[in-house]
Amino acid sequence: MSADGLSNQEIRRILENCKTIAMVGLSGNWFRPSYFAAKYLMDRGYKVIPVNPNYDEILGQRCVPDLASIDEPIDVVDLFQREELIPQFIQPAEDVGASVIWMQLGLANQEAASAAKDKGMSVVMDRCMKIEYARLFGGLTWSGVNTGIISSKRPRRVV
Repeated sequence: MSADGLSNQEIRRILENCKTIAMVGLSGNWFRPSYFAAKYLMDRGYKVIPVNPNYDEILGQRCVPDLASIDEPIDVVDLFQREELIPQFIQPAEDVGASVIWMQLGLANQEAASAAKDKGMSVVMDRCMKIEYARLFGGLTWSGVNTGIISSKRPRRVV
């Protein structure tokens, strides 16, 4: 059992069943953790909706300025936000039908977690969706990134 009270089986269930993610604070900068996590999840079949008023598009997906602008069902609201801002996303997450609030690494807002649980949502805190996916379904390397650049296999020579 982890600090947020969720077992590996519960995290696995979320990752297996929740395929549409509203990623709040997704950055268009390729070197930001949110960008890398979104790309990784999209490459594994998840639909990621970028929620960021500063961009028109990220990773080929149309951005929306806020959760209220999403016009389709959402499973997970994945928050890349400052911890003190997290409570303001709980009601909008419920309004779009999210069943999970996911707070990224370093984020654990108990007030928001309680509010989300009171609304029937599952809450994941201080975890990264990309890392949890890799940990539970394979693909996690010593650095937490499976880039394919560092390998025990010899490179093929092109002649």
